[in-house]
Amino acid sequence: MLTVTANFNHLIASELRAVDALFARELTSELPHVNALVTYVSKFRGKMLRPMLVLLSGLAAGDSPLTDEHLTLATVVEMVHVAALVHDDVLDDAEIRRQGATINHLHGNEAAVLLGGYLASHAYHLCSSLGSQDAARLIAHTTNLVCEGELIQNFNRNNWKLDEKTYYLIIYRKTAALTEVCCRLGAMASTRAASHMESLAAYGRKIGLAFQIADDILDICGEQATVGKSLGTDIEKGKLTLPMIHFLKHASSRQRETLIEQLESDESDRIARVRELIAASDSIAYARSEAERLVNESIAALQMLPFSDARESLVQMAHYVTEREK
Repeated sequence: MLTVTANFNHLIASELRAVDALFARELTSELPHVNALVTYVSKFRGKMLRPMLVLLSGLAAGDSPLTDEHLTLATVVEMVHVAALVHDDVLDDAEIRRQGATINHLHGNEAAVLLGGYLASHAYHLCSSLGSQDAARLIAHTTNLVCEGELIQNFNRNNWKLDEKTYYLIIYRKTAALTEVCCRLGAMASTRAASHMESLAAYGRKIGLAFQIADDILDICGEQATVGKSLGTDIEKGKLTLPMIHFLKHASSRQRETLIEQLESDESDRIARVRELIAASDSIAYARSEAERLVNESIAALQMLPFSDARESLVQMAHYVTEREK
């Protein structure tokens, strides 16, 4: 399960194993069919970036060792994340996730929606075991933001006039809000220093935005065999992402018309045609530059923290966001 590059998880390897065990233990059911679904969906958890953000932020924010509270919080955010992935696959009609069939493809949308709810409810159950309700309220607020992001994106499907401001509003809510709260929760469990909490929250917000932009680039330029999930789903569902928004704003009138024609087409090869059109433009380079800008801003936010191996691991994680191929 622990497949993320070892050069920034060596500080928390044993804690990640504990999170892995707690995840499995908390989700164990008396019903074999439920256990089978949970075991299967656990394969979607390859990167474990969000638990890593909680744990590394906890180390970077304070001088004390990590506690059971950090482990619980790391497990909670992973449950919320996996629940969101399961529901995303339903929204996108995705068939592939981490080189395997999605839950909705194997068992139908009803099972996927119910399993996502099962994961989310267990996240809140586990979070309620903490002494303070501050974390539970933050998690609840964040999941509300995630739902808002998905609702706004759904509302703007086939809106070829979508602008960058609205795009960033969407990806903050659907992706960056959770990475931000991961870092904030990790810091909250380690320190009362508001400056440290805000520094780490800013870092988490920026790398979340960069992560989503990188993901949107992969949806256009990636290879499914490498990325390990269904690609072209943004195109298929009429969801404009940063490369497409930039292309529509800066391309010639004829190129814009061609892109919109392909987006609205029912032809079987339209996804390939759209990917080819965008990939040949400078819109991919623009999106990459925006992701790199956000990564640099995330690293700058960490400079408020004292130097530590954990802080440097967070710097490495930020670079990983734009360098990854899946």
